[in-house]
Amino acid sequence: MEINLFLDPVDLNSIPAGNARPGQQRMGEKIRIHAEKAHFPDLDGVRVALIGVIEERNAVNNTGCSTAPDHIRSAFYQLFHHWPSLDIADLGNIRAGHSVEDTYFALNQVIAVLLRKKIIPIVLGGSQDLTFAMYQAYENIGQLVNIVSVDPLFDLGQEEEEFNAQSYLSRIILHQPNYLFNYTNLGYQTYYVDYLAVDLMKNLLFDVYRLGLIKAHMEESEPIVRNADILSFDISAIRAADAPGNGNAGPNGFTGEEACRVARYAGLSDKLSSIGFFEFNPLLDQNRITAELIAQMIWYFLDGVASRTNDLPLKDSADFAKYIVRIEGQDEDVIFLRSKKTDRWWIDLSFGRTDRKKYEKHHFVPCSKEDYDLALQDEIPDRWWQFFQKLM
Repeated sequence: MEINLFLDPVDLNSIPAGNARPGQQRMGEKIRIHAEKAHFPDLDGVRVALIGVIEERNAVNNTGCSTAPDHIRSAFYQLFHHWPSLDIADLGNIRAGHSVEDTYFALNQVIAVLLRKKIIPIVLGGSQDLTFAMYQAYENIGQLVNIVSVDPLFDLGQEEEEFNAQSYLSRIILHQPNYLFNYTNLGYQTYYVDYLAVDLMKNLLFDVYRLGLIKAHMEESEPIVRNADILSFDISAIRAADAPGNGNAGPNGFTGEEACRVARYAGLSDKLSSIGFFEFNPLLDQNRITAELIAQMIWYFLDGVASRTNDLPLKDSADFAKYIVRIEGQDEDVIFLRSKKTDRWWIDLSFGRTDRKKYEKHHFVPCSKEDYDLALQDEIPDRWWQFFQKLM
């Protein structure tokens, strides 16, 4: 498929002027930019591709977010490129279709082609309902996925509500055929969430982590993010002081530094294959603070990608040390793997399974050493229980 049919070139003349800093090798000079209709970038060797999406019709209280991609580019192009072996392309913008569904179709087709080429798409929204189109791309290639959403809400909506940026998850859950294996919310703010929705998420065996819990132990976000195929980042998850450019910005949330840390964790994960940044509204930004922050988050993500070590567990791999823990009163052993390359940990649920082909990518659950230490004290880690039940 010729994905250039869906993509408009970047109009370099219309991009807002960025904050130029002294130095050489800026992103705008080093990456392959689709700046002319007749000259689509050669994708050979490209590992990461930016895609803007000019769509906001399903935004909630955030009119203006469709203008975000070029404002993010303005800040991103002024940052410096530090990775000689990392080829990056900016493929331009997907224009709003005649209907929102047309926009979703264009985005999922573009992402599916990039995934087949082993290129990581970075989606610059637009509203967060575009996560649904990212999910559809994996349906196109027949892959079960884990979605991690950094968001103060669950985006379940109400049954009677129309589909929008705060109800897209319900559509993913109900969509048939279903290719969602697991959903994780990172950083929900309890006072914004119905307690019945918390119970529902737990009954669906989804993972939900309160903002306060994650902020107190930021290192715990690493194995959570490492389990994602798709990371969807709602900018309203960042406190208004650090990211004012959002119609739903609140006084609490992640700091800019914490958001960059999560983005780098995502880049480091060999499993993660697409990421989206949504709900930035340039009309509400102050002194370009939010645009600069998102550009830096993308920079940290790229830094993580450049540092990947091909550190995915495989059955009987010599690159991993195996630890078998027998827990009193438990029939199943709890098996842990520790990478000899990076010292990262996984729970191994592959042994004795007959469903290996369908769930192969989900038999190894990222965890922390604290989970192993917990098992040594005869306590089964929550991560083991949750994914064991999913695989039953």
